[in-house]
Parts: sequence; C-alpha cells; structure tokens
Amino acid sequence: MPISTSERTADKTALREALILRANEAGFDDIGIARADARADLPARLQHWLGLGRHGQMGWMAETAARRADPQTLWPDAKSVIMLAMNYGPEGDPLEALERRDRAAISVYAQNRDYHDLVKKRLKQVARWLAETSSAEVKVFVDTAPVMEKPFAEAAGLGWQGKHTNLVSRKLGSWFFLGAIFTTLDLAADEPHDDRCGECRRCLDICPTKAFPAPYELDARRCISYLTIENKGHIPLEFREPMGNRIYGCDDCLAVCPWNKFASRTREEAFHAREELKGPLLADLAKLDDPSFRALFSGSPVKRIGRDRFVRNVLIAIGNSEETRLAQEARALLGDSSPLVRAMAVWALGRLVPEETKGLAPAALETEEDEDVRSEWRYWLR
Repeated sequence: MPISTSERTADKTALREALILRANEAGFDDIGIARADARADLPARLQHWLGLGRHGQMGWMAETAARRADPQTLWPDAKSVIMLAMNYGPEGDPLEALERRDRAAISVYAQNRDYHDLVKKRLKQVARWLAETSSAEVKVFVDTAPVMEKPFAEAAGLGWQGKHTNLVSRKLGSWFFLGAIFTTLDLAADEPHDDRCGECRRCLDICPTKAFPAPYELDARRCISYLTIENKGHIPLEFREPMGNRIYGCDDCLAVCPWNKFASRTREEAFHAREELKGPLLADLAKLDDPSFRALFSGSPVKRIGRDRFVRNVLIAIGNSEETRLAQEARALLGDSSPLVRAMAVWALGRLVPEETKGLAPAALETEEDEDVRSEWRYWLR
C-alpha cells in the first residue's frame, strides 16, 4: 500500500524531533533548517563585497566564491542545510580587559580550545546518526569550508545578521559558533528570522577602527580581528593606536549588543577561559620565542598565526600601554630575526620613549636592511 502524505509528514516530523534531540545531546544549543536554495541573493552580494576589495588578503574568499555563495554549487545533490549553534558565552564582560593596559585582551572564543575541532567532531556525531537513520547522504562544514554560515543560519531561523554582520540570537545573544550539515534529505525548512536590530547602532559606534562603512556592511581591512589574525604583513599606522591592547581578535561589537541579555556562560568546559589566557601580562608575551609560543597556545586557535605575527600584535599593545617600564621589552626585540617584530619594536619604543628612539635611529639605519623597518626608524627622525 502506498505511503500517504500524512504518513510521510508524520515520519518527517518524527525525524525532525529526533534530530533536535540528538543535536542537544551532542552539545548544540540551537538548531534550524533551511533549503539549500534559500539564499539566491548570496552570489551577487558576495561578488559586490569582493569587488570592493573588502576581503583584504583573504584571497581564498574570492577563489571559492562560486561554491561559497551557493550550496548546490558546492554539492549539487544537497537539498537541505541543517544549521547548528554552540554557545561559547563568557563568564564576564570581555570589555573589562581593555582597561588593563599592561595586559593583553584575547578574543573570548580564543581563550581555550580551538572550536573547529570540537564543533566538527560533534557535527559528525549528529550527521552520522542522521545518515544511519534516514539512509541520506550528509556532509559537515565548520567555518573554514567554503560555506556562508551566517546567511544560512538566518534563513534557518537561528537568528539574524545584525548591523555588524554577525549573527544575533534571541536565545544565545552574540556568543555562539555555527556549524552546518548538508544533506540530500528534503526536510521541512524553518521560517527565516526577522531583523530585530531596530534603531540600535551600538555595535557600529563602538568599533575602534570604523570598520563598518554602513549598517550591515563590513570592511574587513579595517577590522581588528582581520588585522591581528588574517593580516600577514605590517599593520597600517592608522590602526595601531585604536587597537589598544587587543592582540588577537576583537569582541567590542559583539559585547555591546543588547540581545546579550539572553546570553549565558557556556556549558562546554572546553570553551571556559584558561587562567593563563585571561589577561596575560604583555611583558611575558613579548618574551615568547617560537617553542614557548607553541607550548602556550597548544590546541588554541591563536597558534595558527605564528609567533612573529603574535609578537607583532603584542608590541603594538605595549606601545599603547603608556607603561614606560615596558620599553625594555621593546628594546629587547629591536634585533629580532623577524622584520614584523623589529618594525613594531621600533614603533612601541618610540611611543613609550620617543627621545631615546630618535637617538638610536641613525645607528640603526646604518645596519637595518629591511625597508619597512627602516621606515619605522625614519619616522622618529622626522
């Protein structure tokens, strides 16, 4: 006897309820479903953003644009996109770290284990169960894959992209990771979430580097998260002072969102901040060589930027600290093997003890071969 429409609907409803239960058991805090073709607007939007050059050095975004903007280009057989959220809410207000100028502010998400590994492992658990239960094909994606998670999470009803372009949730506030399961199952889709930002513009106004040309638009080249993580070269002068003591990422636009009234501390211990990464002393971080850097940030997302870029960021924070006692850390790095580090050691020393830096410049220029570092020395002779 053929299966009736009502029976198929009941089966889909039962599968959906079981899927939600399995996702919760795996540690996810919210789940929603979108059709794979739910965001037909994405290719044009992404190309416009790329055309403006707002992706900066993130060339991989342009290289994977076609697959990134359309799940069915990435996987033609995909019919549904299951979006899952995992809370990483902090214990306190991360903006308090900005007041301790002799210490480093590390973005909340990077104060413990790298979320990619943990979220992907949990996604695979859910996807494996779904494949075994339904005989459908599945693929999982977390952040680094060419998937636009935020627009599809919006389409799946998990929240909405705020004026800062990040996803905001009425359940979790601003603090959550996203993962995606693509499947050949034709699942009932959730309703897209409405925009709830209203007239609020706190996230726009607090940005230290004015990275938002307009509401709902981000110029990554001006974003402190991009500058401290993705930017492989020297950080432009105009952004150094606004960086303050932010040495890896920036939480400002997330932290001020009023919808954080619904946020709570994560239940996942792997995302609880490690004590040694909650406001570490800049003086200690400046002393890190490659082995000690790797040891300190083992298992952390910070590790991927490498010691040189990290110490570059630390030196900018030292230059912004107004703590002249930290000048000794900058002096010690003037001869570092990395031009990235040497250049910012000059800048930091100049900020803290400008007359000393001016006096050292002539002799330094006689031996320095890197033109970017020479430029930093010349700045103090102007």
